[in-house]
Amino acid sequence: MPSAVKYYLVAGEASGDLHGAALARAIAQLDTTAEFRYWGGDQMHEAIGHPPVVHIRQLAFMGFSEVLKNLGTILQNLSRCKRDLAAFGPHVLILIDYPGFNLRMAAHAKSLGLKVAYYISPQVWAWKAKRAYAIKRHVDRMLCILPFEVSFYQNYGFAAQFVGHPLLDAIPPQKPLAERYLHGPIALLPGSRKQEVQRMLPLMIEVAKSRPQEQFMVAAAPGLDLQYYLNWKLPANVALWKNGAYALLSQAKAALVTSGTATLETALHHTPMAVCYKGNPLSVAIARRLIQVKYISLVNLIADRPLVRELIQSGCSPASCASELDQLMDSGYRETQLNGFKEVRQILGQGGASLRAAAAIHALASSTGGKGR
Repeated sequence: MPSAVKYYLVAGEASGDLHGAALARAIAQLDTTAEFRYWGGDQMHEAIGHPPVVHIRQLAFMGFSEVLKNLGTILQNLSRCKRDLAAFGPHVLILIDYPGFNLRMAAHAKSLGLKVAYYISPQVWAWKAKRAYAIKRHVDRMLCILPFEVSFYQNYGFAAQFVGHPLLDAIPPQKPLAERYLHGPIALLPGSRKQEVQRMLPLMIEVAKSRPQEQFMVAAAPGLDLQYYLNWKLPANVALWKNGAYALLSQAKAALVTSGTATLETALHHTPMAVCYKGNPLSVAIARRLIQVKYISLVNLIADRPLVRELIQSGCSPASCASELDQLMDSGYRETQLNGFKEVRQILGQGGASLRAAAAIHALASSTGGKGR
């Protein structure tokens, strides 16, 4: 009887945990004897059925200065992952976004003769585009979730595959409810990492204080302990939402969202928004020299126009965020955004991304030359 196909997955952030969980379920549908080992979070734990080797709480460092401060921990994690990968001997290593870590793991896996699939491309098209050459050397299958990424890789002689965006399955088409724009709360999404929450939540609280007549809800990130949010004294019109951002966004009349996957999740929920971002000044200064795209939010990148307002660094203040919320209460302004969100969903294509990615990965793992033990 043939041995089970062994899959090793590495996700390092909340969005990777979400998409990794959907991918693992899809692989298990195609391969009922699949054996998984992984780095991830609570959602992957639920999907796979056993705890991760390392939880994303120990992995989520963002920004140049934060990475430098935690370099020792990151290097220790890399060494641990390399040892564990070799001990498990998978047929395929599946890397999910998280490029600083995962691109190094791709190179190491190739040196061991392992098959490597990358699901959710690193945003090399935004900065350090020449890393595409290293990806071409070290990755057997690049599975993209944004349509323009395929043509980017084609410029480097690498055949990537567009599988669609997994959020289309996680977030079905929304029916705009007029009453929520009258009575719904305003959602505050300060980020999924401690560094983000530390910078963004105090600012968002100040916005709420300036609008005492409105109800605000802070979406607790799944990778952070609820106790962590008690470090801030929330005013009477602000409450902590503990039931997942999706349930909040489906009833919110507007949102302030820290840049990241959450911007696209908010758009797919048909919730008007402003994108807010304040980072470490050194990290942002370096990023501005390196980044080669016009926008920081996925919504604007996909639409290829400033569909939502991006309030960044000095442009991101309680006053500017409150002013943008006033704009979002205007029906004409709001309707323009909502029509744009419909266009974004159309650009992303059809659902089924996780199953298409799983089929490509299963085929790669089952082909000759896979390791496994």
